[in-house]
Amino acid sequence: MDTKELLKKVREIEIKTRSLTKQVFSGEYHSAFKGRGMAFSEVKNYQFGDDVRNIDWNVTARFNEPFVKVFEEERELSVFLLLDISGSSSFGTVQRSKRELMLEVAAVLAFSAVMNNDKVGAIFVTDRMEKYIPPKKGRSHALMILRELIDYKPKGRETDLNEGLKYFRNVVKKRSICFVISDFYDENDFMDGLKIANNKHDMVALRLFDPSEKELPNLGLIKMYDAEKNTVKWVNSSSRHVREKYKRKYERFEEEMNDAFRKSGVDFATLATNGKYLAALNQLFLTRA
Repeated sequence: MDTKELLKKVREIEIKTRSLTKQVFSGEYHSAFKGRGMAFSEVKNYQFGDDVRNIDWNVTARFNEPFVKVFEEERELSVFLLLDISGSSSFGTVQRSKRELMLEVAAVLAFSAVMNNDKVGAIFVTDRMEKYIPPKKGRSHALMILRELIDYKPKGRETDLNEGLKYFRNVVKKRSICFVISDFYDENDFMDGLKIANNKHDMVALRLFDPSEKELPNLGLIKMYDAEKNTVKWVNSSSRHVREKYKRKYERFEEEMNDAFRKSGVDFATLATNGKYLAALNQLFLTRA
């Protein structure tokens, strides 16, 4: 993609997702992802009902009348997008590929962070650490992350989320929010690494899927390509037995993933390439508020 096309694509995604962000997430994001604690803001005259533990005795003595300290939430956060850009992210059969859905979701989250004056950074991962973008504030930095996500050519094909999680834990020392955006088709056991990260940080898993991964359409003999293994397999989709086996395998995977996320204490949502992902995100935010 040349520079002109790239800038046009970034601008399109900005226009689409920023308006959605304003409509849906202005309040939910703020309440769902709170700051690190309470910081002193100012003093005010004591009023009936104020907590006496907050009386500022120095100011009270100076003016010979009671004053209390006012605290407010420390809002500034660092938000990280840990993005799985392995081969399976290119898959999609309906409205968009999982990579395109990832781009839209990343844009919504990045602009939500910008609107709340939070920093946003990113980690790209396949079966290796691909790229680290340190967190910064502002629209231009959010746009840079989206530009990189659109144009970046990964070196790896397969998935090893542990590589990204390990890098995140080692590099990011200050408590942060981290959205892991992936289809979670990972042959490696990453759940322990996710739980370790969640002990210090606020980890959120966003699982992407395409409808045809859930149910195999009846299209006769079809050629299926594994983008991570770079292999081709012929499948008889007209066979009811094949379709039922395919469906059971996905349902088992989905049940195992949801159960593992619940046990780990990591909040999660499932986003479909053909679905209204904003509703799923909004529901996730509301349950955290």
